[in-house]
Amino acid sequence: MLLLLITTIEGDFILRTHAAIAAVLTAGTLAALTALPAQGAEYSSALKFRGIQYDAPGTDSNKCSSGNTREEYLTVKNYSSTTTVNLRGYVVKDAAGNRFTFPANHYLQPGDYVRLRGGNGTESDAKNVVYRDNCNFMWNNDKDTIYLYEPSGARADVHSYTKSKDDRDGNGYITYH
Repeated sequence: MLLLLITTIEGDFILRTHAAIAAVLTAGTLAALTALPAQGAEYSSALKFRGIQYDAPGTDSNKCSSGNTREEYLTVKNYSSTTTVNLRGYVVKDAAGNRFTFPANHYLQPGDYVRLRGGNGTESDAKNVVYRDNCNFMWNNDKDTIYLYEPSGARADVHSYTKSKDDRDGNGYITYH
């Protein structure tokens, strides 16, 4: 962008370029564009996080037989109004690199959702649940970043949270989208 300024000095026209003004305007535009948050960025995937129960109710215990990791879950929703999505091959990760790959066919109809729960259990399309078959907690109770990747490796959704900023009622659950 190049701005031209025409001024007169005692009747003579002087043509000046104001590269400095153009640089400032360009830098301001770039700053505004780069200031857009990555949080909740919209990706092309129909699948997005609807919410997360990052802090399971009760005292944390990752014992498979009596623990509460099953109460920690992530809800993934199909926001498409026309397309059914197969979860097979989709990957959920956190900031520390903990990951879960949906291993089997699990179809989400338009508007449908699934809860990815910790612990062990039986997957059920009817009950909208998939278990990680891992009794360790995946989400941090103070802050974390969650990622959803398509089978192709393209990012479908990402959200970061902090307990103090995002969980205003302190119940361990945060809603997205």
